Amino acid sequence: MTAAQSPDRRRFLTAGAAALGAAATAQLWLPGSARAAEGALPAGVFSLGVASGDPLPDGIVLWTRLAPDPLDGGGMPDRSVVVTWELAEDERFAKIARRGSATALPTYGHSVHVDVRGLRPGRTYWYRFRAGGQISPTGRTRTAPAPGSTGGSLRVALASCQNWQQGYFTAYQDMLAQDPDVVLFVGDYIYESAPSATAVRRHEGSDEPYTLTQYRNRYAQYRTDPHLRAMHARAPWVVTFDDHEVDNDFAGGVPQDPAKQSPEAFAARLTAAYQAYYEHMPVRATAVPSGPHIQMYRRLEFGALVRLNVLDTRQFRSDQTTTQAGALSPAMTMLGAKQKKWLVDGLHGSPARWNLIASQIMMAETDLQIGEGKLWYYDAWDGYQAERNALLGELRTVRNPVVLSGDRHLTMISDLKADFADPASAVVGAEFVGTSVSSNGDQDQAAFHDEWDPRMPDNPHWKVIDAHRGYHLFDIDRDGIDATVRVVDTVTRPDALFSTLSRLRVDAGKPGVRTV
Repeated sequence: MTAAQSPDRRRFLTAGAAALGAAATAQLWLPGSARAAEGALPAGVFSLGVASGDPLPDGIVLWTRLAPDPLDGGGMPDRSVVVTWELAEDERFAKIARRGSATALPTYGHSVHVDVRGLRPGRTYWYRFRAGGQISPTGRTRTAPAPGSTGGSLRVALASCQNWQQGYFTAYQDMLAQDPDVVLFVGDYIYESAPSATAVRRHEGSDEPYTLTQYRNRYAQYRTDPHLRAMHARAPWVVTFDDHEVDNDFAGGVPQDPAKQSPEAFAARLTAAYQAYYEHMPVRATAVPSGPHIQMYRRLEFGALVRLNVLDTRQFRSDQTTTQAGALSPAMTMLGAKQKKWLVDGLHGSPARWNLIASQIMMAETDLQIGEGKLWYYDAWDGYQAERNALLGELRTVRNPVVLSGDRHLTMISDLKADFADPASAVVGAEFVGTSVSSNGDQDQAAFHDEWDPRMPDNPHWKVIDAHRGYHLFDIDRDGIDATVRVVDTVTRPDALFSTLSRLRVDAGKPGVRTV
């Protein structure tokens, strides 16, 4: 499964997919009452590019946002605009599979989310949009394999934590060359921090975003990054958010600084942040926010090979503790009762060979105390240990569980233990904490290892720790997962060099991870 293999080297090719045949061409028409007003549009309406996401066996979400002046509210007239779209089986659009129309509404920042159905499973498609006589860049996407299909493989890229001010998003340049089937982004797509005069690239605006327009401008700035925009147009993404899409270290309805943000003010900020998130992500209408709430945890299936459980570890969590006693309290929850039941039921009822859990924050223990005693990282699952330990207990009887996380701005790859207080306890799974795309910038690697290597004896479940920027790549088949940690030499220049830091393997039927 190397990049030198053919483009379809790891695609799902099943008899069931072939038997379905080509999807019929369809034209969707808006009723007369819903037709948007016609009229000339400013040039450059597709400045933010295109994207796709949440692949199903017969469907995909296609996204764009009309924004000729992206850093100043979008620059669109205050009216609805008809956007036509088409999706084809070839890059030249000679064989159209689906086409139709959508309405870009001012209410949603003139974003477009088209949930296309009736497609072939495990199939590559190309798509584009038109509005006001202008045509978008072409995107490429792929549907999930047919339900129950066996064999084949899946290439997944794991990314998180892209801070505009702390570096260029050159990781996506390398990711593009690796040609993943799907990109899994587990949080911190934007950072809400105020502009810094010493930044590698300065944030727009004059302060943190609080209003809808301010969040729209921040997302739009990130979408102008050419490497990020190109990767969005290359493969479908599955996304979830962490804290910086709203406010650093927020928990549920509690902001980082309650003394400075009243409950009413923070509810308004959540409302703006969640709407801007929806407007800029290739997600389905199930994610349309309802005030200060958004439905983000969900499940995606990739044949009989992979079930992907995407978590929301921000909206339902208890406020972070600051003590060991608090971390051990059974009252502390990361998921909330409803989401936890949904996850456990989905794991035990899964027909898939591999059960992946996309968790924004690290599940394995981080003991920061060298020698006797424990000092935990409370914002992660270490601060919610009763719930974490109960979940690890459930993993004992789950087929091939693997957790994919972010947040730490480090590569931290671990065995998941039934009881981290007992190093001899059973290994129940594996976790890959992906490093950041750019957050924390270029770190001093020698200084990092001088600080962190002495903690390895207190964390024997850690297999790899590192502080380079980059992403993780997973080639998944029935027999195992081959993981590659790809890193860049710097994020301070757009012409970074890429290399492989580490290769690892998870074997089916053998919980845990080993270096190769």
